Amino acid sequence: MKITIIGSTGHTGVHVVREALRRGHEVTAFTRRPHLLPSTLVKAAAVSGDGRDHQAVSKAVHGADAVIAIVAASTRKGPHQAAEVATVLTEVMMGHGPRRLLVTSPYPLVAVEPRVPIAILRLLLAKPYADQRHMEEIVRTSDLNWTIVRLNRLLDGPATGGTRVSPALLPKPTGTTRADVATTLLDILVDETTHRVELNTAGPLKK
Repeated sequence: MKITIIGSTGHTGVHVVREALRRGHEVTAFTRRPHLLPSTLVKAAAVSGDGRDHQAVSKAVHGADAVIAIVAASTRKGPHQAAEVATVLTEVMMGHGPRRLLVTSPYPLVAVEPRVPIAILRLLLAKPYADQRHMEEIVRTSDLNWTIVRLNRLLDGPATGGTRVSPALLPKPTGTTRADVATTLLDILVDETTHRVELNTAGPLKK
């Protein structure tokens, strides 16, 4: 497949680019910071730009079969960043781009346990989470073949396998390595049964 990866130089995005290339996909890495793309990923075509720029996004997704968007949480400089990127991206894709879209979002948006940490996170990250909820709604109401993948606490380190994926809430949500996330996202991307579905993910249950 020809896959455009938005947020390709982020901590998770780099893993997704690497795994997509390993699988033989043709990758376009869209980022505001192309100089941060590791030299080991030279097979990826880098496109520089901001996800809120229609022209830049159009260039990045042109000719692609699918798009994976890993948009960073909003900041004071861009308090509605995820929602704004989703607006531009869905408009471009519905206009003349690919139909397949996978976006990531934080699992704490919907999680109910563990109660105390979740409550604290929602208090501390109220504005970024509001931005992510708005992003989800924009994607959900589009006519694209979208999948929303909510990720739990992300960890560095090698892949361990055993990632849990479900449309339902997950018991005892555990952290997931970014390497495992990359594998999971690419597996979901090519699975047509996940079109227009919201999925929750977490690491394996600890023994």
